[in-house]
Amino acid sequence: QVQLVESGGGLVQPGGSLRLSCAVSGSKFSTYTMVWYRQAPGNQRELVAVISSGGSTSYVDSVKGRFTISRDNAKNTVYLQMNSLKPEDTAVYYCNAPRASAWGQGTQVTVSS
Repeated sequence: QVQLVESGGGLVQPGGSLRLSCAVSGSKFSTYTMVWYRQAPGNQRELVAVISSGGSTSYVDSVKGRFTISRDNAKNTVYLQMNSLKPEDTAVYYCNAPRASAWGQGTQVTVSS
């Protein structure tokens, strides 16, 4: 069973930055498309960013130019670099490996002064 463990969340002021990490168990990480989602209180879970096994990326419009998804196959880890954070980015962030039907436990990001 594939396990995903997120880290890197926290409290940051508007305009600040955070980098989230998601460590993935197993030997097939390099073949997985990886996805970051987020869910704010009272809202549905929202897709934030996707990275394919080949490194192609896509983003929801609200984070384009501010967030960057990347992966390190040698470390079985996917990252989400978040810059110019806004209060509306506050949410629990989850990573997902659709092919493995696996989710992480989530990491809280709070953007507030």
